[in-house]
Amino acid sequence: MRVNSKHFIRLRIARIVAVVLLSFLGVLAHAQTAADITPEWQKAAGGKLSFDAASIKLGDPAKRTPPSFALDYLDSFGGGNPHGRFVGQFALQGYIAFAYKLFPYSQEQKDAMLAHVPKWVSTDQYVINAEAEGNRTKDQMRLMIQSLLADRFKLSVHFERIEVPVFALVLDKLGKTGPKLHPHSDGVPCDVSTPPPDTFPPVCDSISATDKPNNAILIGARNLTMKQIAAALIATGRLTRPAVDQSGLDGRFDFTLEWIRESNNPGPIDLQEGTTFQEALQEQLGLKLKSTKATMDTLVIDHVERPTEN
Repeated sequence: MRVNSKHFIRLRIARIVAVVLLSFLGVLAHAQTAADITPEWQKAAGGKLSFDAASIKLGDPAKRTPPSFALDYLDSFGGGNPHGRFVGQFALQGYIAFAYKLFPYSQEQKDAMLAHVPKWVSTDQYVINAEAEGNRTKDQMRLMIQSLLADRFKLSVHFERIEVPVFALVLDKLGKTGPKLHPHSDGVPCDVSTPPPDTFPPVCDSISATDKPNNAILIGARNLTMKQIAAALIATGRLTRPAVDQSGLDGRFDFTLEWIRESNNPGPIDLQEGTTFQEALQEQLGLKLKSTKATMDTLVIDHVERPTEN
């Protein structure tokens, strides 16, 4: 989490290194080229795009370069429009996660992704400073980073389907959601310049969190798909494996979720016993998590080289 103020925290997910795409029947894994997998977001963004100018330099971990926007899987820039400007300082695997819009991975997927690459891919930080003319969407920025990584890092990838342990996000009661989860169309529209004071979060397409009295925490988002909400649960740090949406709910939703931190157990949980987090999930959102396995498309790096700095 990145603290924006004393009382308000915006969850930044910049080190996510995996993708939750579609679950399929069967356990036989097979490879596909990245060109064969064309997600809807990539089609809508316009295919292959490139920056007009870009520089890449090895970064100094002691001197952080703030990103021009949140490099996460969400659609919002998380603030003002960067107007085609991209700035960041991350390890290459972080840029890959952003470029391919990867959702949280299991450890098995992380191992598969990095199995054939040198250690520097996940340790050495690079500062990228790039720009393109005109206003660009976040997904268009992803495509431009894809082109930049292929050109400067000689990056090539493919996807493999592997079976991994997951938590399935399902409805607690068939056909019924909780009081804190409702269609976005029933709430405050995103284009309202000054939302009512009790609107949380005030900005759409961004996951936010705030500390509450008595060791409680409140997270929320507006205008997210259920797939994105499942990934948001990973960002809480309360789960030990990816969450896959199997709720059957279509469209976009607003939600808030508040629970009490366990003071003697601040770390991840395995959901073997009931917790206040689980209870909040059921009572407020009408959802629950059940342990299962799913066959998931996992990005694997085939080839990569250190870039020539400029």
